[in-house]
Amino acid sequence: MTQTARIVGTVEYREGDGPNIVIRRGPVTLEMGANDVTLSWVDEETHGSAAMPLIDFKRYVAEGVIVLDS
Repeated sequence: MTQTARIVGTVEYREGDGPNIVIRRGPVTLEMGANDVTLSWVDEETHGSAAMPLIDFKRYVAEGVIVLDS
């Protein structure tokens, strides 16, 4: 299921064993899976995406730094 949201605070993800990477603030598209959520965004001509464990995504929503659109 695809949904849209806004990032309004600090949201980070990790690629493999690398360092945490901050996702820029602004609109994102969400693809919900059974165990994770994929966030996609466009920053000018750059397209980004990140897979995040569902538990981390729910924590960011509860903290109010990811705001789901109605």
